[in-house]
Amino acid sequence: MNISNEQMRFWSPEVRELEPYVPGEQPKLQNLLKLNTNENPYPPSPNVVAAIEAVLHNQADALRLYPDPDALQLKQAIADQQHLDVSQVFVGNGSDEVLAHIFKAFFIQNDAILYPDITYSFYPVYSQFFGVKTKQIPLNAHFEIDVEDYQQPNGGIIITNPNAPTSIALSLGKIEQVLKNNPDRVVVIDEAYVDFGAESAVSLIQRYDNLVVCQTTSKSRSLAGLRVGFALAQAHLIAALEAVKNSFNSYPIDRFALAAAVASFQDQSYFEAQCEKVIQSREVLVTQLETLGFKVLPSKANFIFVTHPAHDAATLATQLREQGIIVRYFNKPRINQFLRITIGTDVQNQRLIDSLSRLFHSA
Repeated sequence: MNISNEQMRFWSPEVRELEPYVPGEQPKLQNLLKLNTNENPYPPSPNVVAAIEAVLHNQADALRLYPDPDALQLKQAIADQQHLDVSQVFVGNGSDEVLAHIFKAFFIQNDAILYPDITYSFYPVYSQFFGVKTKQIPLNAHFEIDVEDYQQPNGGIIITNPNAPTSIALSLGKIEQVLKNNPDRVVVIDEAYVDFGAESAVSLIQRYDNLVVCQTTSKSRSLAGLRVGFALAQAHLIAALEAVKNSFNSYPIDRFALAAAVASFQDQSYFEAQCEKVIQSREVLVTQLETLGFKVLPSKANFIFVTHPAHDAATLATQLREQGIIVRYFNKPRINQFLRITIGTDVQNQRLIDSLSRLFHSA
């Protein structure tokens, strides 16, 4: 939409300067294979659907009444699954909202916050939105985070683990090193993809009063359509997030999302089985892509980051789209020859391999 400067006279000066986050495309195409937004290829637990239907059954109150502003049942379900106290759990409308509250609660300081130069692209958006100073730390030549680079004055640190879009994970020991080196600043570990093979930092919460771990139900629990995210930390940090939340939106999670998320956390066996299916499919797909000549970065996520020495990434993305397959291309320095590919079912992954094989054969 083209908006003139005359029309923008009503906008706040800060809004005129914003560069909003661009979410992954959600196109409406026939026979589309969507491998661009890291959604889970499998449905949520059947218990989730039953829980939503139970809320609908009570139609008199399902929509008429506000949901629990404290989401205590959900917090308790998360606390039980993570072996924490309920006072150490914060929930929000997707992990993006939780991250926004984290930036507001902990990162508006005089010193710049630190995060990698190649990482989740919402961090620069939030930094600009909240007026937070930033210093981006370059990944090394192997697209890895060097934790020694985070031993410098800062106003806080945020690291996605596994990192996005690179898919590479830090070990728990490396995360602990960052925490030890920054005892007077909040360190946030964004674990949106941790359930697909990485080590979670949740086990460090009791020992480090400056650690916040952020997770989501969108990926590993197949609830991207319901928007439930959460943060885990010692109670004094959670209290700050609650203060921000209740100054912004007291009811961030509706009754359906609350019921669904509780049911998901109470079905741990289903959750673990689906994660393992994704992990196994990922390893098969990596082998197939390497056979086709791709270089694949080591992944602990439900996506992979790949490049091919003989094929331009942007061209490949366009060619795949013409065949009804959408992957994520980032036209950014250092990664403009990479594609990020979400792990699908084995059938979906084979369709991708078949399409690439045809493209390479025709070339």
